[in-house]
Amino acid sequence: MNEALGYFLISWMDPGLIGLVAAGTLAGIYIGAIPGLSVTMAVSILISFTFKWQVNEALALMCGIYLGGVYGGSRTAILLNIPGAPSAIATAFDGYPMAKRGEAGAAIGLTTIVSVIGGFVGIGALALAAPAMSDFALQFHSRDYLLLAIWGILLVGSLSGESLYKGIFAGALGVTIGTVGLDPLTAEPRLTFGSMQLSAGISYVAAMIGFFGVAEVLSQVHDIKLKAVRQDVSKILPSWAMVKKYLPLSMRTSGIGVVVGALPGAGGDIAALLAYDHAKRSVKNPSRPFGEGAYEGLVAPESANNAAVGGAHVPMLTLGIPGDAVTAVIIGALYIHGLNPGPMLMIQTPHLFWFLVGALCLANVFLLIFGLTGIKVFCKIMEIPKPILLPLILVLSTIGAYAINNNVVDVYWMLGFGLFGYFMKMYGFQVAPIILGIILGPLMDRSYRQAMISAEGDLITYFASFFTSPISLTIALAMALTLISQTPWWQRWRKDKAA
Repeated sequence: MNEALGYFLISWMDPGLIGLVAAGTLAGIYIGAIPGLSVTMAVSILISFTFKWQVNEALALMCGIYLGGVYGGSRTAILLNIPGAPSAIATAFDGYPMAKRGEAGAAIGLTTIVSVIGGFVGIGALALAAPAMSDFALQFHSRDYLLLAIWGILLVGSLSGESLYKGIFAGALGVTIGTVGLDPLTAEPRLTFGSMQLSAGISYVAAMIGFFGVAEVLSQVHDIKLKAVRQDVSKILPSWAMVKKYLPLSMRTSGIGVVVGALPGAGGDIAALLAYDHAKRSVKNPSRPFGEGAYEGLVAPESANNAAVGGAHVPMLTLGIPGDAVTAVIIGALYIHGLNPGPMLMIQTPHLFWFLVGALCLANVFLLIFGLTGIKVFCKIMEIPKPILLPLILVLSTIGAYAINNNVVDVYWMLGFGLFGYFMKMYGFQVAPIILGIILGPLMDRSYRQAMISAEGDLITYFASFFTSPISLTIALAMALTLISQTPWWQRWRKDKAA
């Protein structure tokens, strides 16, 4: 135990490592806040600069960028309704309405506190329950990932708009867009219509910037003469009473984030959506209606997606399986440094495990410090007159889309999706299910094929397997409840019960 504590404190006692964690966290916050500059891309670029470093130094910088980047996506989601990362999509549901009320400072302050709480819960789970959680994650089969992806689209479809049917349509459209390109198994072109440009697929980042950024700019043009809302930044740090009030919800949703984060490939975006759904269903008297600036709508997704960071490290360190895209890149970094992620990693190099835990804890401390600074500068964005702000957002969106692959075609996609998203908003369709569908489409495609191969192509065997696995049956029942809860008779029953 003393030896583990010594490894844990290495990152806290070396000034050089402390500086690297601090620099990584600060850089991650601002990288995560810029749509188009993903945390995965930042960590990938870092590998080329750090492969000659000592492994502790490289991991210290990566831990800071990872944790800071997950949090940073909430900044633009709250201020501009443009999620800096997919895990911040749910944050925009209530964060942006709060900014429109002039409460951006309070929203960012609250998200910082609950993100730190969620981060510590995830890191604690990583330190105390890594072997048990990895065993649970191994019980998920390909059909479970398919059901989980479908459930995620159903959730965002039911949470982000009044009509579940429009949400399902938007999600299905996103899945279709996500399958454009070469078939991953046969390399046959799908929905490319003979175009070489489409063979590489459509970047979900370009689509996200278009649907959220450009579509929002076009929508705001209708109200361009309205004066900008002055943001109240006199009190950024939430009161202890508020933190205490939302602590139980934050702990519950952090638990959701840990479990979902430990599922290989699931990631913080699904964790945030499931947490938001949990909050919407479990909170009886929210501070405001969900979708109109409810504090609970910020607490749930932000605590969950940061807790998912610790969860994502569980399968990476214990099984050698990435929990999300960033941990997949970190696995590559470990291989470059001569390490083999998997069961033997914790046996042969236990010091590395405890060093990672210590570096993540230190990054979480710096997240609290840096997250509560610079808020006044960020909030000034909302006070810029719209004739100046809207063109600026359009220029930044164009730069972000181009920076993905240094390809002007991504800019064209961004503009096209933005125009399409604008008309969808005009007719009451939500764009969040489209983005989630694009992200989860490849996972659904791969999981369905693997499940059918396991069932030897027999549909009866395939559907029967849902009732033989407790995990599959639980997710299927949750999907059914999600659909039933959106029916008119169920909503009438709830109103009658409340009355």
